[in-house]
Formats: sequence, C-alpha cells, structure tokens
Amino acid sequence: MGNLLKDLSMLNAIPGNERQVREYMAKKMEPHAEVSYDNLGSVIATKVGNPDGPKIMVAGHMDEVGFMVTTITEEGYVKFTPAGGWWSQVMLAQQMTITNSDGKEIIGVIGAKAPHILTVEERKKPVDMKEMYLDLGVEDKKAAEKLNIKPGDMITPFIKYKELADKNFLLGKAWDNRVGCAAAMEVLEQVEKHDNIYYAVGTVMEEVGLRGARTAAHRIQPDIGIALDTTIAYDFPGGDKSTKLGNGVGIMFKDGSMIGHKGLRDFVIKTCEDLKIPYQLTYLERGGTDGGAIHMNGSGAPTVALCLPVRYLHSHTSIVHKKDYKAMVQLTKALVERLDKETVHNITYNY
Repeated sequence: MGNLLKDLSMLNAIPGNERQVREYMAKKMEPHAEVSYDNLGSVIATKVGNPDGPKIMVAGHMDEVGFMVTTITEEGYVKFTPAGGWWSQVMLAQQMTITNSDGKEIIGVIGAKAPHILTVEERKKPVDMKEMYLDLGVEDKKAAEKLNIKPGDMITPFIKYKELADKNFLLGKAWDNRVGCAAAMEVLEQVEKHDNIYYAVGTVMEEVGLRGARTAAHRIQPDIGIALDTTIAYDFPGGDKSTKLGNGVGIMFKDGSMIGHKGLRDFVIKTCEDLKIPYQLTYLERGGTDGGAIHMNGSGAPTVALCLPVRYLHSHTSIVHKKDYKAMVQLTKALVERLDKETVHNITYNY
C-alpha cells in the first residue's frame, strides 16, 4: 500500500494531461485484467468473474488540480490559468513544477507584489490569481523559452510524500484523487471470487466536470457504479467533527452532482456493519464525484460515492489516514464480492 500511494501521489497529472498516472495504472493492472481505454484517455481494467453477471464500475479519477501555462512575460515570469478549483489564498509562495512537452520538469515559485508595497485596500483581500506569476529564476523571456516552455504546459504542486509523526497520517499532493485510483487497483488485485464483471477505472478530467466518467460509463454501460473519491475532514479546530481522519471510509449520501442511490447506500451500510468496517456518513453542498456522471449514464445505474476524509483539499499539502484508506479497500472488495445478478436487481428495483 505504502509504495502505491506514494508513487501515485508523486506523479503529475492535471485534467487533460493524465498520461503519467494512466501509464502507471495500466502497467500495474495488466497482470490482473484486460486493460483498455476510452477515447478521452480513461483507463479501464476488466476482470470477469461471471460473464453473465452485472457490470460493476469502480472509478477513481486520475487528475489533480493544477494549472496550465498561458504566457511568458518579458521579464521571464510565467503566467497561468487554473485547471480545477483553487482558492488563491493557498497559492502564494508555493513551489510548482512545470512539465514541458519533452517531459522535462522545471521548478518555480508563485510570486506577487511584496506585502510591504501593498496599498491598504490591497491588504484587506486575498491576492487575485490574475496578479500572480511563476518565478523560474531566469533572467528574461528568452531564457525561459530556452527551457521549451509553451502555453498549455502542465503545472502541478511540488511536494514530497511523507509519513507524519503518527505514521498513519500521510502527507502528499493529489490525494484527490489518487487514493481512489489506488483503491480500485488494490481491489482488482485482491478480488478472486465474484459473480459479476468488475471494471477498475481511472478516469480523466473529473476536476473540470466529470468528463472521463461520462465517456467511460458510456463504454462500460454499468449496472452498478461506485465512485472512489475524497471528502472534507471536519476535525479541524472549530469543525463539527462530522468526519474525522481515522474514523473510517466516508459514505456520501448527497453532494452537488448526485443524491446517492438509497437501495445501494443501504446495502453498503449493511456490508460495513456485517464486516465491522468503520464508516462515516457524509455530504457536500457543493462539488461532486464521478458518480454524478456514472449514475445518469444510459437508463441510469444505482451509484454510491465512497469518499476518504482529507484535510486541506485542493492545496499543495493534503493529509489522509491509512486506516480510512484500508477501510475503503476492504469495503470496495466486499461489495464486488457480494454484488450478483439477484442482489443488483433487488438494489435497483426493490428499495
């Protein structure tokens, strides 16, 4: 588990540029399943238990929030546009990696006007993202262009994966949503007897509108959808503690893209209680998961989002808990093992 999470966290992949993660996942999954792709680049591993059984789509998205190069100033600074949701207040003075078309990585730091020269009015509000730039440590535009940096190049946070003081707490970037990718892969390797067809999917472009989940689901035509993603940890000072690191996998009953299917949610909760898998019920008023696209594919598919609580989402430095991740893997594996034709029919029509 440790190497898998570390490897995936350290890979760079923004929406529309998921190649590093896609190639890693395909290589790891090929010994266990037939690997294919949709036309946008989502990777699909198919493991057949019963060829006449229901289709179970388990998806984690490969992309992380990042940026794209737009222009290079005459002074050699790089201007950028966000790829996914960012709050500008978490960006200043952070190190970034530009990956150019040759695959070369160039490190820079986000800068803006120094606080000493801000006006009184400017001090009262966060710096606008449009005023920021990436400082590569070069003399001018020509020097930056010699690095073969072009508009559209990927920019990702630069941080090293670490186990913190309590080694159950893992610090890294892109937990949203490399944890889901890792869990789908682990279940693919672990599951043996299952009376269905299991699809472990790494989707593209979730952070800009659940796009890869839509095309992958169209290709698969699932009977059941399980989105593996992340949610907010409310265990910070002043938080309501409704979700906490170390208290188990989150079962999302509502978010901005989907109201979780009642029959499937009840089945998931019962599975947790039968097997004593720790879980937390959670919701989000804004934001969504790949489940939002999966559940509306074709004539519809009962879908649930299983979400790992994360501190400091959509920033450089996020923290997850090993016990929650293990619960996600255990629960997903149990669901794949329990979902046969009759069970899926009852979930779909008799809830």
